[in-house]
Amino acid sequence: MLLLQYTTKILNDMKTILKSALFLFLMAFSLQSCEDNDDVAAPADLQINKFIWKGLNEVYLWQADVPNLADGRNLKSDFDSYLRGYSKPEDLFEDLLNKPESKYPNGDAIDRFSWIVDDYTELEQELSGISKNNGVDFRLSRVASGSNDLVGYVRYIIPNSDASAKAIKRGDLFTSVNGTKLTVANYQALLLNSDSYTLNLADYNGTAFVLNGKSVALTKTVLEENPIFINKVITSGSHKIGYLMYNGFYSEYDDRLNQAFGTLKGQGVTDFILDLRYNGGGSIATSAKLASMITGQFDTQIFSKMTFNSKQMQGISAADLEDLNVRFVKNLNSLNMSTVYVITTASTASASELIINGLKPYINVVQIGETTVGKNVGSFTVYDSETLTTKKGINPNHKYAMQPLVLKITNSANFGDYTQGLQPTYQQYEQILNYGVLGETSEPLLNLAISKITGSTAKKTFNESEPNRPYVTDSKILNGLRHGMYLKTAPKAF
Repeated sequence: MLLLQYTTKILNDMKTILKSALFLFLMAFSLQSCEDNDDVAAPADLQINKFIWKGLNEVYLWQADVPNLADGRNLKSDFDSYLRGYSKPEDLFEDLLNKPESKYPNGDAIDRFSWIVDDYTELEQELSGISKNNGVDFRLSRVASGSNDLVGYVRYIIPNSDASAKAIKRGDLFTSVNGTKLTVANYQALLLNSDSYTLNLADYNGTAFVLNGKSVALTKTVLEENPIFINKVITSGSHKIGYLMYNGFYSEYDDRLNQAFGTLKGQGVTDFILDLRYNGGGSIATSAKLASMITGQFDTQIFSKMTFNSKQMQGISAADLEDLNVRFVKNLNSLNMSTVYVITTASTASASELIINGLKPYINVVQIGETTVGKNVGSFTVYDSETLTTKKGINPNHKYAMQPLVLKITNSANFGDYTQGLQPTYQQYEQILNYGVLGETSEPLLNLAISKITGSTAKKTFNESEPNRPYVTDSKILNGLRHGMYLKTAPKAF
């Protein structure tokens, strides 16, 4: 009996010990799991902010120049409290950029083009030329140098849009929205905060812009813009001039772009004008294809070269360095041009500038119009995912994504220093009193290009008494398309 009681006591004691050991084991395992998954299972209120820091620390072009992006900053004891100091992820993002334009608006900015969104689906659509848009493509300028009042110029109307069925056209002017005068301080609120608004149209009387009593009510819809706006052949004497007005480097339209060049090639064009005056950029790969369609005699040679931040460049193997060269593409409808005439304005940016700079080591590039934006840097989309550069294992708790600047780009001769813009060979501004009809030979910038091809005298269209009104922004930027130059996917080395 005593033996049975003793045995029972031993068994009960062993059960207690085993329970305690099991509890300690589970506690240790739980703590270890939390520690191992710290980056994945961040506190709910810090997940987005930790993603922003981690992504910029890894791929941001100027990571080494931002103290709070230094390697090891996330290991300091105050890191979580630092992140909690930002209730809006957008504020943290801006504070981690290298002199962003939002904080250095007077020309001292270094990063003018990185941005963040709270819905990566919308971002992906924007990069494909899809946006909420009423179809009026316009430019906003100051009414005079030093003035804070703005005037809008309608540049063109997108086909199949709300505006295409309304009484509004290229050359129309507006100075008020919903009856409120447009200014530098309020234009974003007036044009961005509502899907519907009314433009109050104006006339220019030679000295001032005056409301003319006309107005147009417009509604934004989800709109996909075909960037191939005009594709035609202009015959002038012995010259058969191909003319392409191209308004965005959207890779989804690459096949149609190649077909457009097939049409030009089939008509035996002898010269070529590329109109990029309203093209804010897009896909780097599409830029290389367009350059190949213009030429064709430089198959597989280097079109441009990319470099990334020092952390990424140190991690790239010799075998993967080749992945950073963008090359001319074979087997396209190519015109074999030795000279190209490119029309530009202050809205011409990034992938459009890459065409000009990338072609210069190979053929004669004659630039006509205005100085370009000056964007020699590019991006790719960064997700809160296992890889950062794809959506594999993406965090299901939010849809934030970033489009930070991650690369600098040069041509094959290693030139890429054009942050002040590319200067035109022949300068001429678009003027509101003589906007002309796009695609017609009398349109001032196209007419000037034709005259340089044929050797004829351009029609006098420039009014020297009319001032060049300072550019502020345009509808592509306001609609989310921005001045972009991006890679659809990160290089293999990432």
